[in-house]
Amino acid sequence: MEDKNKFMARAIQLSIKSATTIGGPFGSVIVKDNKIISEGSNKVTYSNDPTAHAEIVAIRGACEQLRTFNLSGCEIYTTCEPCPMCLSAIYWSRIDKIFYANTREDAKNIDFDDSFIYFEVSKKIEDRKIKMTQMLRNEAIKAFEIWDKKVDKIKY
Repeated sequence: MEDKNKFMARAIQLSIKSATTIGGPFGSVIVKDNKIISEGSNKVTYSNDPTAHAEIVAIRGACEQLRTFNLSGCEIYTTCEPCPMCLSAIYWSRIDKIFYANTREDAKNIDFDDSFIYFEVSKKIEDRKIKMTQMLRNEAIKAFEIWDKKVDKIKY
């Protein structure tokens, strides 16, 4: 079996185990140099953490394993097209490539519907369902000014 199929098959195993035990039907693995370095399954209800999606769990594990926040050179295999949060985390972690199995429509068909989030983020701030109010910008901007001038900062 081609390695890519093997990696996705492992993610699928994780998703099936999660669906039948402690979590939702999602699994993910992160691969570097043709080796799985981290695995994740959905642990939202198990850990009472709405961010504990399979991809996020795998990203956290990979970062810990590699002792870095930059996962350049890695690929992620995930059993579903990443939701907006996971997709953002994948971009932030600089993973090179995403392989996915099920689509967001497949997820929507079993009540994992992220379409409202995609729709919400495209709206103007004042038109979003959750109201956002800017406050104390003049005080908060000081941290940005300090960061901007800092010569030994680690960019991410």
